[in-house]
Amino acid sequence: MKLNLDNADAYLMVSESEHNADMYYATGFLAYDSFAYLNSKSEKLLVSDMELGRAQKESRIQNVLPTSRFGIMEKIRKLKDGEAAYCETILELLRSENIKRVAVPYNFPVQLADCIRNDGFEINPIKSPFRQMREIKKEYEIADVEKAQRAEERALAEGIRAIKNAVIKKGSLWQENGPLRAEDVRAIMEISLLRGGCEAPDIIIACGKGSSDPHWQGEGELMEGEPIVIDMVSRSKKERYYTDMTRTVMCGTPSSELEEMYSAVHDSQVSAIKKIKAGVTGSEIHNIVCDMLEERGYETGRGKSGTLTEGFIHSTGHGVGLDIHEGPNIGENGKELRAGCVVTVEPGLYYKNIGGVRLEDIVVVTESGCKNLTMFEKNLVLK
Repeated sequence: MKLNLDNADAYLMVSESEHNADMYYATGFLAYDSFAYLNSKSEKLLVSDMELGRAQKESRIQNVLPTSRFGIMEKIRKLKDGEAAYCETILELLRSENIKRVAVPYNFPVQLADCIRNDGFEINPIKSPFRQMREIKKEYEIADVEKAQRAEERALAEGIRAIKNAVIKKGSLWQENGPLRAEDVRAIMEISLLRGGCEAPDIIIACGKGSSDPHWQGEGELMEGEPIVIDMVSRSKKERYYTDMTRTVMCGTPSSELEEMYSAVHDSQVSAIKKIKAGVTGSEIHNIVCDMLEERGYETGRGKSGTLTEGFIHSTGHGVGLDIHEGPNIGENGKELRAGCVVTVEPGLYYKNIGGVRLEDIVVVTESGCKNLTMFEKNLVLK
C-alpha cells in the first residue's frame, strides 16, 4: 500500500507485531520480536534470518530482506554491541533507498531515532497513517470480528449455563463441589474460547456492589439477588481481531431500583442502535443515550467538568478491530461514522449501594443503518 506522506520520503516502523496493531495491519506478519517495516518507493520488511522463511510465507509484503543482507553479524563482531549493530543495519537499509527524511510513529524507539538523526537523516514523528484506514473494515475483517463474536457467544452461553444451574444456598450460588465463584465461571468461558480458536485478555465477572466499578474484574462467590456484570473482551488467535460484549444477569428477585436501571440501559441501547448509520456522528449517538437516561432520572457525565462517580460515567462505545479500543469514538467528541466502521454500543449505570448494569453489542455501520453482529439474548433474571 502506498502512503501519502507530507515532508517525508518514507515511513519506518521498528517493533514487534504481537502488541502493535499498526505493524500487524501493515505487514500481516505476527512476530514477538522486533522487525522493521519501510514504506518508501515500495514496501520492505527487514527480519532476522531465522524469521525469513516464515515472513516470506505469511507476510503480505513481497520484498522481505534478511538482516544478513546488511552484514549484521559482522557489525556485531566489530561493534560488540547488538543494538548498535542493528542501528547500523537500519541505516544501511535507509541509504539503499536514497532516503533523507523519515516519518516514524510517535512510539518509535528513542535510541534508534537518535542513532538515525546522528547519521544525518531527518526524523519526523507523525500520527499513524494506518489509523483511519483501520477504522473502515474490509469484508474479511468484518468476517474475522464476527468469527470471534460467535466463539464469544458460545463461551458466554456456557458461563450463563453454569450460573443458571447453580443452587441457591443461604444467599449464594452453589455448584456441586462448593460455592460458584467468579473465577469458576471465568475458567469455563476461557476454556470454551480456546476450543473456538480464541483467547480472552480480559473477562469481567463482577457481582454485587463491586460491579459499580466498570472495570473491576470480579472475584469470589456469586450471590443471589445481586447483579452480575459479564464483560468479555476476546479475539481470534489466528486472525487477531477482537470482539466485545457485555450482559448483566442475576439469580433471584431484583430490587425495583435494579429493574429500573436495567430497563433504562436496555432502552437507551436499543434507541442508539436504531439511529446508527453512515453520516451520523458518534456524539449524536452518545447524546441519544444520555437524553434517555437523563429523562429516566439518571445522571450522566455529559458536559461535566469533574469526575462523575455514579450514573452513566463513561462514553457509549468505541471502535473495535486489531485493537480492542480504536476509532471511531462514540462519545461527546465522536466524529462522523462511516460505512464499514465496527463499533460497540455499551450504555451502563453504576451506583455504589446497588451495583452496575451494562449491556454491550457490537455493530457494523452501513449506509442505511447498521448490522448488529451480537446475537446473544438480553435477560436480567436467569431464574
